[in-house]
Amino acid sequence: MQQEIIAKMRSGERIDADEALWLLKEADLNLLGQLASEVRWRLHPDPVVTFVVDRNINYTDVCISGCKFCAFYSAPDKGGYVLTKEELSRKIEETLALGGTQILLQGGLHPDLPLEFYEEMLRYIKERHGIYCHAFSPPEIVHFAAVSGLDVETVLMRLKEAGLDSIPGGGAEILVDRVRSQIAPRKATAQEWLEVMEKAHRLGIKTTATMMFGHLETMEERILHLDRLRSLQDKTGGFTAFIPWPFQPRNTAIDVRPATGVEYLRMLSVSRIYLDNFPNVQASWVTQGPKIAQISLFYGANDFGSTMIEENVVAATGVHHRLSKEEICRLISGAGFQPRQRLMDYTLVD
Repeated sequence: MQQEIIAKMRSGERIDADEALWLLKEADLNLLGQLASEVRWRLHPDPVVTFVVDRNINYTDVCISGCKFCAFYSAPDKGGYVLTKEELSRKIEETLALGGTQILLQGGLHPDLPLEFYEEMLRYIKERHGIYCHAFSPPEIVHFAAVSGLDVETVLMRLKEAGLDSIPGGGAEILVDRVRSQIAPRKATAQEWLEVMEKAHRLGIKTTATMMFGHLETMEERILHLDRLRSLQDKTGGFTAFIPWPFQPRNTAIDVRPATGVEYLRMLSVSRIYLDNFPNVQASWVTQGPKIAQISLFYGANDFGSTMIEENVVAATGVHHRLSKEEICRLISGAGFQPRQRLMDYTLVD
């Protein structure tokens, strides 16, 4: 099958799900890197690797989802926090002072906050700071709809009017309900996640997509996840990037061996090869550390992600990696590429 897949790719044809599964299970790691790099260079002929300067702001850790993979959340009866406007402003001012161009705003599924809370938060941020808001993953949007009694499209339109600029791809985990029912039974279904993204794209809201792998899913389900993303991108073209990252099991309710760097590179490469309609694939230095992230630039990644001035969710699992803008530039340059700061839509910052 190997030669057929190579010939197919080099003639510009798409590989199918069975071929992607064979690559993931059987292909030599170096071959995967070579094929993924060919896709990367075809899409991005210049030796540029992009990154964004932003901050992850978790506006609350109170959550009713109870996901087994999460070490960050606080149950509603255990206290938790909701950021005040003053705390939010302080974090944004620090971000702007460090050259940040956006904030990634996400939180738990809080049972008591109405839709108006999120609208007021966006309006306050825009009026006070004017910063770009990459905010609210699909499970949050589904939750807002449930709490407000409104449909998802209305929620999206109201949030966009209040200042929402784009939507992060969090909460995708694996887009297969067999897996979701085990690791996150009270969270949005696979179809609900996809429907939020489709509706957002139809409203002109760009989004990213993610995959959290290495827990209770099968290899076949990983490929199904990719296939569902590729199919939606064919319809809407609204995804700007894909970010796969391996599950971090420490301090969670799922007891598995963490994925190795090699397993990560295999998944990254197959993602780049299969998602031929996604313009960008992002390295995950937050979970893999700087060295594997640097190597990933030779396995299909063309983006180094965010400086993540603040990051709490992965850190709650005991995995701590921090990189400044200068360190990211040094790592990209050290791999032989040109570092360029970007915005969420991949417009380059002068």
